[in-house]
Amino acid sequence: MKKIEIKTNKAPKAVGPYSQGVRMGNFIYLSGQIGVDPNTGELQSKSIKKETEQVLNNIRAVLKESKADLEDVVRVDIFITDMKNYAEVNEIYGKYFSEGVRPARLTVEVSKLPKDANIEISCIAYIDYDKFCDC
Repeated sequence: MKKIEIKTNKAPKAVGPYSQGVRMGNFIYLSGQIGVDPNTGELQSKSIKKETEQVLNNIRAVLKESKADLEDVVRVDIFITDMKNYAEVNEIYGKYFSEGVRPARLTVEVSKLPKDANIEISCIAYIDYDKFCDC
């Protein structure tokens, strides 16, 4: 099995020696995303809700590049700089993961994130490529 890099200009570019995502077989591993607008390269806002929306939109864009979507996500890791924002993050997160079996999840508070973001999310997805393409 070989690793396949996933990259799209519809999500922020990797700013270091890593990929936006990697496909290995039917698994898709996404690097952490922060609330950076891919058009401007700037953090969406200092609002935890707007940042969370941008992060999830960035994740959706990378997944789409690999023919997957949020319903294919099986694991989510959330890093937030203030656990007091947990309820607001859950409110937005719940809108994006509202149907079917929700992914397993980890949420931890961290002291700092790139660009002084309030939130970073990474995930793992699984998709049966044999069902719809010759990938």
